[in-house]
Amino acid sequence: QVNLVESGGGLVQAGDSLRLTCAVSRRTFMSLVLAWFRQAPGEGREFLAAVSWDTTVTEYRENVKDRFTISRDQAKNMAYLQIDDVKPEDAAVYFCAAAQAQGPTSAPTDENAYIIWGQGTQVSVSS
Repeated sequence: QVNLVESGGGLVQAGDSLRLTCAVSRRTFMSLVLAWFRQAPGEGREFLAAVSWDTTVTEYRENVKDRFTISRDQAKNMAYLQIDDVKPEDAAVYFCAAAQAQGPTSAPTDENAYIIWGQGTQVSVSS
């Protein structure tokens, strides 16, 4: 059983930075691909970033790659999403997701590849 718990959301001002955390409860953390998605009110869930289990490969949504950084700490079983220069359009519920890696450099961007999801953390932005 794998559980994902997100934290770090809240109300931030536009222009600030924010780091979201995903705690992964599983001994075989290293065999998992980890990703972040978000869902704004009235919108579908969209892919943001993914990191391979060997940490060498990262994938980003094109329109966030200059401000978002995904990382993982193998020793702490944690994944992170750093958001710099937060914008009003970043307001959404942010989800951490995990998939069994198909290889050490696997980092899928397709939502359907991810079968384990956290409950999400809300990010609100004041301008």
